[in-house]
Amino acid sequence: MTAQNERLAARLDEAARQGEATWQPSEECELSVADAYAVQEWAVARRLKRGERLVGVKMGFTSRQKMAQMGVDEAIWGRLTDAMLVPEGSRVAPARYIHPRVEPELAFLIEREIPPGAPPETITSAVAAVAPALEIIDSRYADFRFTLADVVADNASAAGFVLGAWQAVPSSLDCRGVLLEVDGRVAEAGSTASILGDPWRSLVAAARLAGRAGLPLKAGWVVLAGGATAAVPLRPGTLVRTVVESLGSASVAVAPSAPQP
Repeated sequence: MTAQNERLAARLDEAARQGEATWQPSEECELSVADAYAVQEWAVARRLKRGERLVGVKMGFTSRQKMAQMGVDEAIWGRLTDAMLVPEGSRVAPARYIHPRVEPELAFLIEREIPPGAPPETITSAVAAVAPALEIIDSRYADFRFTLADVVADNASAAGFVLGAWQAVPSSLDCRGVLLEVDGRVAEAGSTASILGDPWRSLVAAARLAGRAGLPLKAGWVVLAGGATAAVPLRPGTLVRTVVESLGSASVAVAPSAPQP
């Protein structure tokens, strides 16, 4: 860990704690993707030292469109902690975030540890249940603007997640309709096929990418497979819900903004 990467990790961690945007590392230095993952690990390690614990991983850039936009051919991943879990149906405070957005996802519940390098059949057989989910993404960067290395360092913009009720694993997960509603009106509509063609592929990729960092997917952990539609702004005073065909729903409300003094 270089002094530069350690300084970047501290700055990103503090930006998340204070809910204040910071500048992009790419504006001040060259940062490789490998260095960016090191920054991510150290930034999250600071949170773990404060008492948080790892509870899973999330995937990003799982749509071919987003990959093309960022000029990459592989998804990215980030870490989830228990402090990021938002109870289903609860209400979050706008001040908790900088410029939050929300997207519908599919979540996997890991039943037994998946070691690094496990074959795909071992990975998929280790799933105990699936659930509809919402991910709250919140880049710590000004204007929600970043390069690939920037977003990797920023824990893939992970800020929070909401889980619906766990369901028995169905025979297939591809091509299930997904709706994202804001105050009862459909804001986005899509399909689980948008997640690398099939969410199972995203799970396999999550195990592979985390495994590169020596991190096994542990029993009881959650894997967020990636957005099934575009993200929408998470605005004060709104109710956001996702509905995944045959799997149920997950929702979160946002408290109104505090009145100005």
